[in-house]
Amino acid sequence: MSDRLTNNLLKVQLNCEKNNKDHRTDDIATNRLIVRRGKPFQLTFLVEQPFQPTHKLFEVTVETGPNASEEKGTRSSFSFQTHSGPGKPWSMQMSNSTTTSFTVSICPPANASIGLYSLSVKTEPTSASLTFIGTLIVLFNPWCEDDWVYVPKEEERQEYVMSEQGLLYRGSWESIQTMAWDFGQFEDDIIDVCLKLLDMNPKCLRNAAEDFSARCNPIYVGRVVSAMVNVNDYDYGVLEGRWSNSYSGGVNPVSWSSSVEILRKWFKNGCQPVKYGQCWVFAAVMCTVLRCLGIPCRVVTNFESAHDTNANLTVDVYVNEKGIEDKKDSIWNFHCWVEAWMKRPDISDKSFYDGWQVLDPTPQEQSEGVFCCGPAPLKAILEGHTNVKYDVPFVYAEVNADIVKWMTWSDGSKKKIQTQTSSVGQCISTKTVGSDKRLDITNQYKYPEGSNAERDGFNLAMRNMAASNGTDVPASPAVRMKFEEVVKPVIGSDIKLSLTVHNNGSTSQTLIIQINAQTIRYTGIPTGNIYKEQKEIQLQPNKELCLPITIPFADYGDRMLVNNSIKVSAIAKNAKDPREMYMAEKDIVPPSPPLSITVKGTAVQYRDLTVEVMFENQLPQTLKNCSITLTGSGLLQVPETSRFAMLGPGQRVRVIMTFSPYRTGLKKLVADFQCSDFTKINASCNIDVRPSFST
Repeated sequence: MSDRLTNNLLKVQLNCEKNNKDHRTDDIATNRLIVRRGKPFQLTFLVEQPFQPTHKLFEVTVETGPNASEEKGTRSSFSFQTHSGPGKPWSMQMSNSTTTSFTVSICPPANASIGLYSLSVKTEPTSASLTFIGTLIVLFNPWCEDDWVYVPKEEERQEYVMSEQGLLYRGSWESIQTMAWDFGQFEDDIIDVCLKLLDMNPKCLRNAAEDFSARCNPIYVGRVVSAMVNVNDYDYGVLEGRWSNSYSGGVNPVSWSSSVEILRKWFKNGCQPVKYGQCWVFAAVMCTVLRCLGIPCRVVTNFESAHDTNANLTVDVYVNEKGIEDKKDSIWNFHCWVEAWMKRPDISDKSFYDGWQVLDPTPQEQSEGVFCCGPAPLKAILEGHTNVKYDVPFVYAEVNADIVKWMTWSDGSKKKIQTQTSSVGQCISTKTVGSDKRLDITNQYKYPEGSNAERDGFNLAMRNMAASNGTDVPASPAVRMKFEEVVKPVIGSDIKLSLTVHNNGSTSQTLIIQINAQTIRYTGIPTGNIYKEQKEIQLQPNKELCLPITIPFADYGDRMLVNNSIKVSAIAKNAKDPREMYMAEKDIVPPSPPLSITVKGTAVQYRDLTVEVMFENQLPQTLKNCSITLTGSGLLQVPETSRFAMLGPGQRVRVIMTFSPYRTGLKKLVADFQCSDFTKINASCNIDVRPSFST
């Protein structure tokens, strides 16, 4: 400000570059003041003549939100000696003083509401008016021990707050596939989008003063963001979910690889929902928002994830005589959510439930009348404390429900044929701190399957929900069946399996075996049959047979555009007693062909860097409507796409792109290959960008 501020004050310097660097927000911006609560920042005031603010009136006022008040902690007026009101105390100290300027150090409290604040000063006791001097944004501070989001280890703060790129996990627990994702929380304008998201939440629209006051609490903010990432409450949510075969009017969820494009599109379109998302997209966008606001966050994938609709901690699956499943509850091949790090004094005055909390923005079930989930403490999930808020029973079932399988007949009768206590919750995965390795965190959610601790936890969870914990496990079956892959399946090749049938009994068995294969969405919903075969075999006591099965690519290839996996099932009936039945099944996720990235030379800030992306068509058919897209926060300002009409069998395509990295440090370049013949292929590489002066 060049005009006279008030009395003797000529100008204020917000020292954005230095303050933001000290507060680790300079990657967001250096031309606006962005600080973290619980840590001081400095303002410099230029004066016309010597001025002693410690001996005269010099009062600073900060305000956030409408109708700001000291009672609600959204307004604070303070001088060098005192702070006013019963709210959250801000403090100020003199840093240094000269004849032409003085610098003050202001510290927002560690429990200040986050968001956009106005800054004003008052130097004249007789004046009731304040002089506006600028704005600042206050964020959560995982470096501050008094902040509820404090993380003790620096390497974890770097990973869970500062890292703009990450890895997501999809597929099945037997075939885990890695997908690179650009969170981009420090990209230009993303901070404004995140604050807009908070402002558009229904609680804020109903009572803004209360909402801004509650933004001091990461538990509250976490639930708001969880609800606002989806649009299922008919609000101004970011993403509309779709799990059908058609994505007309929007984007197939597998096409996304960056939160930035989604959040910007929502913001620019007047807060209208972006079409479309599925669980990993919802989770990745929420991770971006929380990291931007300063809440440590990571994306987690649970394989064989149960969706328990009736809160009884079991999933009932009904199978008819043809091997076709019918279920209200479901088992997803995988499901993604986020974990956020925070204290939980709302449920315990001790630290037992502090730490990682599950938050799930994918709209599944309502929580207190809203489509959100969490924060559910991992410790509560591990111990079976299903009486703890928020939504612990639902998350507990996702990772530890029992599966009960029933055989049904056309006359309405049914028979329990199988109880699985260890199938749900496999290979719960997240990215390792400081590397691109997958970290298995299953032991943070449940004790080892089959252990007394795991069953004790399950029974406790049942008792906490006032439910029965009977299991009624069927006797060991006389016949066991198991599917095995003959060769590892790859998109473009036939799937070759074997079904091993073993007679455990002392008498021979004549079995009629019905084999079916269905394409399955990752949510466990079948979309169509692709293979059917019936065989009759004679099986001697304590002997086994191996039956070969081949599913041609021609029968399943085009189905994988909208499906994640193939479920192969076998139902064996005793020829003498058709109600004596046995079952086996297997989920198959054929991986895509490889996509490679090669970086040419050394990456230097603001200098051209060339990369080469190569893909070879290994399918026996021509691929149509092909494209290769590069994204990466800190590397490319906007995605770069190269398109080509078709790629014949055995042909290779090389795409060379040049761009100038604009931020230093370790960045991740993400490449996507897309065509109209199968789902997107994703690859990534790490690029360490050096400062321009270091060369």
